[in-house]
Amino acid sequence: MSAAILDVVMPQMGVSVSEGTVLRWLKQIGDSVAADEPLLEISTDKVDTEVPSPGTGVVQEIFVAEGVTVAVGTRLAVIAPDGASVASETPAPEAAAEPEPEPVVVAEQPDEPVAPAPDAGGNGAAERTFVSPVVARIAAEHGVDVSQVPGTGAGGRVTKKDILAFVASGPPAPDAPPAAAPVEPAPPAEPEPVAAPAPPSEPVAVPIAEAPAEAAVAGEVLEPITAMRRGIAEHMRKSLDTSAHVTSAIEVDMSTVVPIRQKLKQDYEASYGINPTYLAFIARATVDTLRDYPWINGELRGETIVSRNYVNLGIAVELADGKGLIVPVIRNAEGLNLLGMARSIADLAERSRTKKLLPDDVAGGTFTITNPGGYGTFLGSPIINQPQAAILGTYAVVKRPWVIEDQKGQDVIAIRPIMNVTLTYDHRLIDGALAGRFLRDLRDRLEGWGEENY
Repeated sequence: MSAAILDVVMPQMGVSVSEGTVLRWLKQIGDSVAADEPLLEISTDKVDTEVPSPGTGVVQEIFVAEGVTVAVGTRLAVIAPDGASVASETPAPEAAAEPEPEPVVVAEQPDEPVAPAPDAGGNGAAERTFVSPVVARIAAEHGVDVSQVPGTGAGGRVTKKDILAFVASGPPAPDAPPAAAPVEPAPPAEPEPVAAPAPPSEPVAVPIAEAPAEAAVAGEVLEPITAMRRGIAEHMRKSLDTSAHVTSAIEVDMSTVVPIRQKLKQDYEASYGINPTYLAFIARATVDTLRDYPWINGELRGETIVSRNYVNLGIAVELADGKGLIVPVIRNAEGLNLLGMARSIADLAERSRTKKLLPDDVAGGTFTITNPGGYGTFLGSPIINQPQAAILGTYAVVKRPWVIEDQKGQDVIAIRPIMNVTLTYDHRLIDGALAGRFLRDLRDRLEGWGEENY
């Protein structure tokens, strides 16, 4: 192939990713494309992302159609200069071939031990009279004369298969010849193993990817599950099967944060184009609080408890109008001030929704925050993002009547912006008392927010 002609292959989107699905071709055959210009969109169980063109030229061939899943390294397309011819090569298959299972060869075991036959003049007659205890028992139960059963064993010996086949074929014909000789008892032999009765069958959960498809009825719309949705389903189910989920909640008076945010919003937007959301304040306070609670920022790794002196903070981001979810990670979040946190959250959200994330952007998280409160929800119980030990849920800031103490020490009712915050944690590692203290300290940081927290 000419050096100017470039192959586009399915990229390796992370060490554990072995395949990807072509979601959409952004260029078609004959279209011009510049180097690093988005060429197609792909989906894996980790991320949805765009694949840039490896060079400048024209799309000469497309080998994999939209919606098809192929292995990493599969040839997807060819980019060539105008007028260049594409070398004749066998295009990659449009779908990742399922590996053929290797045949398993099981050596057939004899029905019963073969007893050594005494010498009978080499005609096999003596050997014919020896049967195993199992064969003798079956013959006795069914009133069968073993001498009438054709034997297929060594020297014409009757095996278990022979006696069972004879019984299944019905009684012998009336003119059957009489027995030639009485059956001698067989020498002692090891009894044949008898299979244990099978335990009662139990319902087996069918993995989501293997559930049988059913035809749509009136009013239903069927659509194939995406690689991302399948990954979410498996990850969530695995988390519930792994961790002992418990959720604790606390109410936070955001009266101090609200005016500070309003003030900073004007400055940040004018100077940096950044909106300091409530999530940025909570993330900043959470990272500070995690320093005092390393187990909440840790994990169980086998028989070992892992704790860390850094925080890789995951932020759950909605995709595709609620049909997708991804958790990109702010690495070493403990080194960010409020502006840095707000900028990082905005950057991750933008790159998530424009499919600019890479696998490294969603790996290595140590603690996660999910923020469904942006839609007005006031409480929830998130699922832990494995292998982490906990996840924080933040909810809508709602004005509510609140009992406070006035300057004279009297209880009065005031209107306060209140936010519910939840911590879902793995009770195998984190006890309720530890979770409660963490939430209390997080609340105190938010309610006592000062300039030192900027």
